[in-house]
Amino acid sequence: MLPNPSEKYKKFVPLKLPNRQWPDRTFEKPPRWLSTDLRDGNQSLPDPMSVEEKKIYFQKLLDIGFKEIEVAFPSASQIDFDFTRYCVENAPEDVSIQVLSPCRPELIKRTVESLSGAKKAIVHLYLATSDCFRDVVFGLSKEETLKLATECTKLVRSLTKDDPKQKDTVWSYEFSPETFSDSDPDYVLEVCESVKAAWGPSKENPIIFNLPATVEMSTPNVYADQIEYFCTHISNRDTVCVSLHPHNDRGCAVGAAELAQLAGADRVEGCLFGNGERTGNVDLVTLALNLYTQGIHPNLDFSDMKSVIDVVEKCNKIPVHARAPYGGQLVVCAFSGSHQDAIKKGFERRKDKKGIWQIPYLPLDPQDIGRTYEAIIRVNSQSGKGGASWIILRNMELDLPRGLQISFSKVVQDATEKKGRELKANEIMDLFKNEYLLYNYEDGENLKPAGNLFKLDNYYLGNKDKKTRQLVVDMSNYDGTISYKVLGEGNGPISAFVNGLNTQFKSKFEVINYHEHSLGSDSNSKAAAYINCKVDDKHLIWGVGINEDVSTASFNSLLSVINQAIRKGVIKEMNV
Repeated sequence: MLPNPSEKYKKFVPLKLPNRQWPDRTFEKPPRWLSTDLRDGNQSLPDPMSVEEKKIYFQKLLDIGFKEIEVAFPSASQIDFDFTRYCVENAPEDVSIQVLSPCRPELIKRTVESLSGAKKAIVHLYLATSDCFRDVVFGLSKEETLKLATECTKLVRSLTKDDPKQKDTVWSYEFSPETFSDSDPDYVLEVCESVKAAWGPSKENPIIFNLPATVEMSTPNVYADQIEYFCTHISNRDTVCVSLHPHNDRGCAVGAAELAQLAGADRVEGCLFGNGERTGNVDLVTLALNLYTQGIHPNLDFSDMKSVIDVVEKCNKIPVHARAPYGGQLVVCAFSGSHQDAIKKGFERRKDKKGIWQIPYLPLDPQDIGRTYEAIIRVNSQSGKGGASWIILRNMELDLPRGLQISFSKVVQDATEKKGRELKANEIMDLFKNEYLLYNYEDGENLKPAGNLFKLDNYYLGNKDKKTRQLVVDMSNYDGTISYKVLGEGNGPISAFVNGLNTQFKSKFEVINYHEHSLGSDSNSKAAAYINCKVDDKHLIWGVGINEDVSTASFNSLLSVINQAIRKGVIKEMNV
């Protein structure tokens, strides 16, 4: 890199627009959208789409709701011409088929021919207006460029709306002063005024002036100034549709398109997920869903985002980036423990699923684009207590107490570090069942207990007097070879069982915390019990129990503590 890049690259000079209005405006409605995936997007692919892939993509654009689709460069090849004919013959009546041609008379005639019989058609011509392109690429003066643009516009008019044979088609016209962002704005106006006069637009069918950032030359605010200058200086503004076509050379295409809409633009051209030449066109998915998150329906439907991504990836043969806004695989996922905890709390607050969306770190409800909540939180070695507990809550309906969340998160972190990757939801659930010995939880019976561990066979609970409960618990090992009877007294079932265990085991059990909640809301719902015990005044162990009977769930949670204590070597013998 040069130590002084100003010797090679010039700084962009902004417009003098002291009374600009766009900074104080907000979005009130969506723009007109044009997808150029099948033309601009396709021509940028290392391996262009086959005809069948184009047909699949075209149908998906219709499903999403695009009413204007640029489908081909029909004068470029017979394949493009034939595909244009397919679109003309299969487009719904309210969809405009747009095609592109340079300002070359022989190509214009072929281009118009491809649209014959269309219900709604847009002929799009382009001609570069910047000094760089006129001098370096085309060798045309300003006068020659203006004349060529005007004469080609007249030719399009004579072949379309002025031709009686074409009366059954609603013809629209689009002209692009290519490289607009690097052009003299007053010269662009001069060319566009001449083109507009040659076409003869109306309020009902305005001429489309596409003002492209063919190469992104400046910061988005400068592009917005250029658009506002054009919008406020073009004559008969109500007969003009100002369209945007920002490329992403500086990585600012979305910002440029949004500010330019505030500056007065009516229409945006781009591609799904920003495909296109060099760094791509503006990303229409991002623009549309940005509006949606501001309470404005974009008139495009991304409620089945997965199917959109599937088509884009299949036809473009380029993966959608995992961090692509809204559509990327990871954008609704949180790995960070603090993020996971905040998201979990947000969903707990929003149990009624009504009102304004306010979930930390999630500007969009994933369900609105067909994403499931289960994918939001994913667990790796960087995750904290919130991630694993979210997985357990969403999949097992177990709302873990904070202390148990912390305890289990250490188990999960150890597992992720050993595997060197994130854990899947089913792996986290199996880890939970194994750790807390939930052999009676759904498919938990498939997890075979290790060692001489115990299960509850039966119990009897009675009253010794008004203040004391008497408990008899029958328990045995999983092999059924050893049985034990625990006798205990206390002021409640749990204290009675703990007192009985302290008699049977050569250890001291002390209950520190106890929580319970129901699983489900019908008559067949189960109870979940969580108990935190201190064993021998130094070992803190959490137990989990589940059963239709609340007392049995509590006893199971204590047995979970006992079994862990045995497995960890904290308890070594029993008094028989």
